[in-house]
Amino acid sequence: MSALVTLSGRLVRLEPLSLAVVDDLIAAASEDRSTYGFTRVPGNRDEMVSYVEAALAEQAEGRTVPFAIRWLHTDRVVGATRLMNLEYWQGPMPWPPGTRGAVGEVPSVADIGYTWLGASAQGTGANRESKFLMLSHAFETWQVHRITLKADVRNVRSRAAIEALGAHFDGVRRAESRGADDTVRDTAFYSILISEWPAVRERLLHRLGLVETTVEAA
Repeated sequence: MSALVTLSGRLVRLEPLSLAVVDDLIAAASEDRSTYGFTRVPGNRDEMVSYVEAALAEQAEGRTVPFAIRWLHTDRVVGATRLMNLEYWQGPMPWPPGTRGAVGEVPSVADIGYTWLGASAQGTGANRESKFLMLSHAFETWQVHRITLKADVRNVRSRAAIEALGAHFDGVRRAESRGADDTVRDTAFYSILISEWPAVRERLLHRLGLVETTVEAA
């Protein structure tokens, strides 16, 4: 199972998700919900508690690493995100020297998803830096082979943000899941390979003006 970590940047700190931040999450989710048309964001205490408990259950199974997003401008938790759908590859094929892949060590591939921010933190760079911190951890610490990002095909804003990262558009999977608006959702899939990470990293550093980020033990 992947160890819990805190990922720190200039704008945000990604902290291990816990029930202790439920009140802050409720406050953030209650600001202006008009931007959540294509994103499932809990709207009351019962829903938020269930949301956090479900994430922690998947974490205990080694399938996800959920974070609370703390916006350092206000020192408040303003949203959440996850490294998820973690896969630990195994098989008869030997891994090249210096690479990781054994079950129980670190993930081989992962998704980034379940990302949402309160309205006051949107458009501030908080989302972009959150993605940078998770991508850095996945590619540089875990050395994953691929990160997948996806969005409702109708969510133009989310797709534009993913494309701005430099992710490769893989295509649309039709009728992929139930949408946040309770329709049958077509999903746009994007990916970043470890070989592409250096270019993506430089692009993000340029856009963020970041010089250094740190990873701290939780």
